[in-house]
Amino acid sequence: MNITRAIINLKALQHNLKVLKKQAPNSKILAIIKANAYGHGMIEIAKNLTDIHGLGVARFNEALVLRHAHIKTPIVLLEGFFAKENLPLLVQHDLQTVIHSEEQVQDLISATLDKPLTIWLKLDVGMHRLGFHAHQFKKMYQLLKHSKNVKLPINLICHFNCADELDNPITEKQIQLFKVQIQEDSGLNSLASSAATLAWPTSHADMIRPGIALYGISPFADKEAEEFSLQPVMTLKSRLIAVREHKKGEAVGYGANWVAPQDTKLGVVAVGYGDGYPRMAPEGTPILVNGRIVPLVGRVSMDMLTVDLGLDCTDKVGDDVTLWGEGLSATRVSKHMGTVAYELITKLTARVELQYL
Repeated sequence: MNITRAIINLKALQHNLKVLKKQAPNSKILAIIKANAYGHGMIEIAKNLTDIHGLGVARFNEALVLRHAHIKTPIVLLEGFFAKENLPLLVQHDLQTVIHSEEQVQDLISATLDKPLTIWLKLDVGMHRLGFHAHQFKKMYQLLKHSKNVKLPINLICHFNCADELDNPITEKQIQLFKVQIQEDSGLNSLASSAATLAWPTSHADMIRPGIALYGISPFADKEAEEFSLQPVMTLKSRLIAVREHKKGEAVGYGANWVAPQDTKLGVVAVGYGDGYPRMAPEGTPILVNGRIVPLVGRVSMDMLTVDLGLDCTDKVGDDVTLWGEGLSATRVSKHMGTVAYELITKLTARVELQYL
């Protein structure tokens, strides 16, 4: 039995999907399951997201995993294709692709394909990573529109860089930049990620692209998921493998960098950076033991970490420990570590067993 496991609550996943549908009742849903469904297990998540219109992944190999698992749902490659020789494989596996560069446009137009591809032409509204600037966009649209390798209509897509900042007016400006580029004969329009879905209703358009919110985590640094009625899908759990009396003045862990200020009891938890729990987690990072928050003390090692249970604790070996999830949000934990919940949940290693409920 694997003592460290991530409990994946599929009922919570369905609940969150309903919440997002209620936020954008007139929009289709492209569920983002890149990076192994944000650490939740891409195949099982895809199998349980049936009432949607498509799945979004970053790369071709992710899409191939889904197709080999007999997932028939439409799949969009959000980073597009990386080489011209990949294009026949997109046709073979019935994959849709984002087009964001002139190289991709030329490769697609000049390819020899058995049938045309459904594409999403990307407009750069301010992220400045991928996509065409406004002055290029219509030209690229026309080139693709007249290509035998492009299935019409052409869908349009963009990505905001500050949608998680509720008081930042740039998002509304970017929405308007996108709307100006909509063509009379274009297909679906997709602007909204999780943050925009929850906070910027004018961005909902034809299709929303929720990612982190599907998994019950807030996309906003200063708001918890509960404020949007979202439920955590992943709960990372382990167990106490030792409870030890610890005297005032004694150190614990590598580097002896934490010294007990008073007599106490320490709990040793069977989880470490070998499982994906960050080594950088500082003293005081919250951990949930028997319904109460206790602080991390000492350095996180490869297989273990240590918590201060308090002198009068009644905790015992074998008790469950929650690192994040139900009762202790990944957002709260990530703030203590100086990172974001996205990074926590996507860095779990293969040693952590995913258990589906």
